[in-house]
Amino acid sequence: MDSWRDCGLVRWVWQQLGCDPPNHSETRTVYVANRFPQHGHYVPQKFADNRIISSKYTVLNFVPKNLFEQFRRIANFYFLIIFLVQLMIDTPTSPVTSGLPLFFVITVTAIKQGYEDWLRHKADNEVNGAPVYVVRSGGLVKTRSKNIRVGDIVRVAKDETFPADLVLLSSDRVNGSCHVTTASLDGETNLKTHLAVPETAVLQSVANLDTLIAVIECQQPEADLYRFVGRITVRQHSEDIVRPLGPENLLLRGARLKNAKEIFGVAVYTGMEAKMALNYKSKSQKRSAVEKSMNTFLLVYLIILLFEAILSTILKYAWQAEEKWDEPWYNHKTEQERNSSKILKFISDFLAFLVLYNFIIPISLYVTVEMQKFLGSFFIGWDLDLYHEESNQRAQVNTSDLNEELGQVEYVFTDKTGTLTENEMQFRECSVNGIKYQEINGKLVPEGVTVDFPDGPTTSLSMEEELFFKAVSLCHTVQICHDQVDGSVDGFQCSNGISQQQEYYASSPDEKALVEASRRMGVAFSGTNGDIMEIRTLGKHESFKLLHVLEFDANRRRMSVIVQSPSGDKILFTKGAESSIFPNTKSGELERTRVHVDDFASKGLRTLCIAYRRFTAEEYLEIDRRLHEARTALQQREDRLADVFDLIERDLELLGATGVEDKLQEKVQETIECLRVAGIKVWVLTGDKHETAVSVSLACGHFHRTMNILELVQQKSDRDCAEQLRQLARRIQDDHIIQHGLVVDGASLSLALREHEKLFMEVCKSCSAVLCCRMAPLQKAKVVRLIKISPEKPITLAIGDGANDVSMIQEAHVGIGIMGKEGRQAVRNSDYAIARFKFLSKLLLVHGHYYYIRIATLVQYFFYKNVCFITPQFLYQFLCLFSQQTLYDSVYLTLYNICFTSLPVLVYSLFEQHVHPHVLQTKPALYRDISKNALLGFKPFLYWTFLGFGHAFVFFFGSYFLMGEDTSLLGNGQMFGNWTFGTLVFTVMVITVTMKMALETHFWTWLNHFVTWGSIAFYFIFSLFYGGIIWPFLHTQDMYFVFVQLLSSGSAWFAIIIVVITCLFLDVMKKVAYRHLYPTSTEKAQLTETGSGINCLDSMCCYTGGETACVPIRRLLERMIGRCNPARFSRSWSETEPCYSNDRSILTLSAMDSSTC
Repeated sequence: MDSWRDCGLVRWVWQQLGCDPPNHSETRTVYVANRFPQHGHYVPQKFADNRIISSKYTVLNFVPKNLFEQFRRIANFYFLIIFLVQLMIDTPTSPVTSGLPLFFVITVTAIKQGYEDWLRHKADNEVNGAPVYVVRSGGLVKTRSKNIRVGDIVRVAKDETFPADLVLLSSDRVNGSCHVTTASLDGETNLKTHLAVPETAVLQSVANLDTLIAVIECQQPEADLYRFVGRITVRQHSEDIVRPLGPENLLLRGARLKNAKEIFGVAVYTGMEAKMALNYKSKSQKRSAVEKSMNTFLLVYLIILLFEAILSTILKYAWQAEEKWDEPWYNHKTEQERNSSKILKFISDFLAFLVLYNFIIPISLYVTVEMQKFLGSFFIGWDLDLYHEESNQRAQVNTSDLNEELGQVEYVFTDKTGTLTENEMQFRECSVNGIKYQEINGKLVPEGVTVDFPDGPTTSLSMEEELFFKAVSLCHTVQICHDQVDGSVDGFQCSNGISQQQEYYASSPDEKALVEASRRMGVAFSGTNGDIMEIRTLGKHESFKLLHVLEFDANRRRMSVIVQSPSGDKILFTKGAESSIFPNTKSGELERTRVHVDDFASKGLRTLCIAYRRFTAEEYLEIDRRLHEARTALQQREDRLADVFDLIERDLELLGATGVEDKLQEKVQETIECLRVAGIKVWVLTGDKHETAVSVSLACGHFHRTMNILELVQQKSDRDCAEQLRQLARRIQDDHIIQHGLVVDGASLSLALREHEKLFMEVCKSCSAVLCCRMAPLQKAKVVRLIKISPEKPITLAIGDGANDVSMIQEAHVGIGIMGKEGRQAVRNSDYAIARFKFLSKLLLVHGHYYYIRIATLVQYFFYKNVCFITPQFLYQFLCLFSQQTLYDSVYLTLYNICFTSLPVLVYSLFEQHVHPHVLQTKPALYRDISKNALLGFKPFLYWTFLGFGHAFVFFFGSYFLMGEDTSLLGNGQMFGNWTFGTLVFTVMVITVTMKMALETHFWTWLNHFVTWGSIAFYFIFSLFYGGIIWPFLHTQDMYFVFVQLLSSGSAWFAIIIVVITCLFLDVMKKVAYRHLYPTSTEKAQLTETGSGINCLDSMCCYTGGETACVPIRRLLERMIGRCNPARFSRSWSETEPCYSNDRSILTLSAMDSSTC
C-alpha cells in the first residue's frame, strides 16, 4: 500500500484529496542532514513537504466541493429539488424559472469563492517558490522553499524569514545565539533571543556542519507557538551527548532574523505541519442570532408553501368532483389519463403546485446577506473615529459574519491590564526588609520622609536594598538594545554594555519598568555575554553566571533564575504574585510586607514579591541533575518540570515587594457608563490581586463609590461557599433599592461553579457589576460560558489584549482583541480588533446598531416581497379552477428577485442611518430598542408577513375589480387577456415593493435614488423591449406587445396609481399613528433631530431639501391626529438634563451629562 504512494504523482493526488495519513507516533525522529543509520532495521517516517497550502480548493475538487458546500444551505437545496421536479414532471412553469435564479446564485457565489481562492493560490506559489539555500553534499545548494525536507540544514541570512520551523544549530556568534522578531506570528515587535546547544554552536561553516552527526527527537507538530519539547543527541568522539531542546531553540516559520549575518538550522516541521500553518487554520464558526432567525423564518415559509400546495391540490379535486369540471367539453382526457393512478396523479398535482408557489422562498436572500455583510464590514475599517493615530492602527474585521451581533450584546467581559489600562508601567513604591519606600527624583525615599532630595544618582544602598535590586536586575528576560549610529540596517542593534542610547526591550512591560527602576536606584543591568549576566552596582562592575531560567507560567505565577555570584555562591532569585511567594517563604519580614502589598493594591498598583534562596554545593548538584532529567524528557516534560520547579522554589527568604502603576486608558469611565446606560452589563475578569482589581474598578467607574460591594473571596470549602452565597442573596433581597457590586476570586469561583452554579448565577444577575480577580485563563472562559448558556441565552462579548484572554474571546459570541503591548494573539483569535477600549462604545452603539437595523429590515423585507409576489399566484388559482395556470410570465418569475427588486434593499442595507451617529452615541439608551433581537421577533415577523399578504390581496383584487368587469379597455375594443391581467398585477407589485423600501429609508444618498427609481425604470424599459420584439430563440412569446398595450390604456394607468397609493397610504397611516401614540425612544430621537412636529414621515421625503413634498400630507395628518408636540417626545433627551437609565439593575447613581453619556 505504501509503496505506490511513494510515487510522486500518486502521492500528490493523494494529498490533494486530503487522504495523506497522519503520523501516529507521539514523537518524531529527525536525522540532521538526512544522514540515516546504515545498519539495523530503520523505517523512515513520512513527513509533509514544505509547501504551504492556504487555498481551500484545487482544480480537481473545486466544482464538487463548492457545490457540496453551497447545497448544504436549505434554500439552495430546496430550489435544486424544485428544479429537478420541473424536469421530471409536467409543471405549469418552465424549469428555467427555478434553474436560472439557482444557477445565478450558485455561479456568483462560486466565482467569488473561486477568485478568493485563486488569490490564495497565487500567494502560496510566491511563498513556495521563494529561493532558499540548503546544505547538501558538503556545499550550499540554491533551491525553492517547497523543496525543503525535514532534516535539511538550511541557511538563513539577516532580515530573511525562516522558510520552515528550524532547530537552531549555529550562528555567526560564538555562543550560537541570534535574535528574531515574531511580528508576523503574534504581533510582538520586541526581539527574542534564541540559542543553539554548545556542541553545534561552534559549527559555523558549511564544511564543519557537513561533519555533524546528530539526531533530534521531538514532539509531533502542534499549534502552540510557545511550546516545543525535544532533545538532540550529538555524536562527538564516539560519544553521544544529549541536550534538551525547548522553545528557545526553535525558530518558527514566518519569523524574521535580526542582528545576525546568518544562521544554520535543521528543519523539523515543514509545510502545513509548521506552527504558523497550524495556527492559521480556521476557527470554529460562530453563528449570529439573525442567521438563526433567518433559518426559522425559512422553515415557517416552507410550512406556508406546503399548506398552500396541499390546499390547492385538495380544492382542485373537490372542484373536479363534478363531472362537468373534471372533463369539460373543451379539454377531453386521453385514455391514458383516465386509466392513470389517482395517487400518482395527486402527487404529481401536489408537486406542480409546489413548483407554482416555490418563489415564496427567497433564493437570493443568502447571497444578498453575504454581500451585505462582506461590503458592510469595510465601514468599520474606514471609520476614522476608530483610528488610533498614536499607534497608526485602524479597527480591523476578522470575520464579517457577526456584524449584526454587535447590536445585540447584553454582557461585556473585559480584561483589565492592557484593556482598561494602558499597560505602560511606572515604578512607584517598594517594600524592602519591611520598610516601605517611594521613588522621588530617582531616589529611594523611606515613607514619611519629607526632606527634599536633589536630582542625581544614588550614592549608597543598604545591604538589604542592594540585594533586593540585584534580584530585580537579574531575575528577568530583558534585552538591551540601542540605536545604531553608523551603517544601521535595522535601526537598532543589541549591545552587551551600557551606552548613552541604551534602551531595554522586554516582552512584559512590568519587567521593563522594574529593571529601569533598578537602574535609577544604582543597580543597572548591563547586558549578557553568552551565559554571563553583567550588572553595575553603584558603578562597580559585577558578573553573574546564568545557570538556569525557571520560566514563568500561569499556574505557578512566578519566574526564577539560578545564578552563580562572583564569589561562587549558587543563588535562586524569584519574583511573582504574593499568593505564590508567601506560602513558600520561611523567613523575612512577612507580615509587614503583606501589609505593604495590600496597601499598594488599594492604590491600584500592580504588585510583585521578590525572594531568594542560597544553595549548598550538594543541593545545587541534585537540582541540576533533576532539571536536566526533566528537560530532556520527551513525555510529560511540563509535569516533570513543574514538580522540579516546586522543589526548587521553596524555603525562600523574602526580600520585599514592588508596586508598579498602570495608567487607565483614555475615556474608559465614560465608555463603561455608556455601556451601562445602553443596558449592557460589564464584568471585569482579571488575574490581578483582589485589592488592586477593586481599586481599578472604582477608578474606571465599573464600581461606584455609593455601590454596596459584596465579596465572595477566600472560600475554603463547598459548605462555606454555599453559606456565603446564601448570605449575599439575602443581603441583595433586603437592600434591593441600592446597587450592588460583586467581587469573586478564582478559588471561590471554582467552588461556586462546582455545585452551586444556579445560586451563584442568581447573585451575579442581581448585581450591577461583577469583578472576578485572580482568574486563570480557562476560568475566564468558564465564566463567559456560564452566562452564555444560561436560560436567557444572552449575547456575550469578550474583549482583551493578551494570550491569556484568547480562551474567553473564542468562547464569547463576539470576541474583540485590543491591539496592545502583549502581542497579537488576542487580535489573531478575535472577530474584531480595535486599538483602544474607548472605541468599543461606537463599535456597539453606532456600528452594531446600524448593522442590526439594516440586516433585520433586509431579512423581513425579503420575505415580505416574496409573499407579495406569490400570493396573487395562489389567489389566481381560484379563478382558473386550480388548473395550475401561472399568473406571471416565466421571464418575470425568473428576474423578480434577481433584477427588479434586489438592488434597492442591498443599497439600503449598506447605507441606512435611521438616526444620526452622534445621536446614537450621546443617547446610549437607544441601544435598548433593538436588544434581544427585537426587530426579528415574533411580532415584527407577523407584521411583515401580514403586510405582505395584505398588499398581495390589494394587488390582486384591486386590479381585478378595476379591470375585471370591463376587459375592453382599449380604444379599438380589443380585450385584455390573462397575460395582461398578470402583467398589471406584476407592475403594481414591482412599484409597490420598491416604494415600500423607499418608505423604510431614512438616509438618502445619490445611490439610493439611482437604484430605487432606476429599478422601476429598468422594469418598464425591459418589459417594453421584451414584449416589443419577436425573439427568435423563444419557442412561444405570450408577452408579445402585451406591455405596450397595457401602457396605452388610461384605465391601466389609473389602476396602477390607485392600487399603489392604497397599499402605501394604509402603511403610512399606521406608521404615523404608532409614532404619535406609541413612539419608541428611537422615534423620539428622530423627532428631536427633525426639530418640529412631524416634519417628515419615515419616507423617501427624508433627505436634504426634500421635506416640501411631505408638507401636504403632514398638514392632513396634523388635522386628523392633532399637532405633535416635539417637546413632549424629546423632553427626556434634553441636553441640560442628567441621563438616567430606567432599569434599576443598571441605574447610574450619579447624574451624568447626556453629552458625555
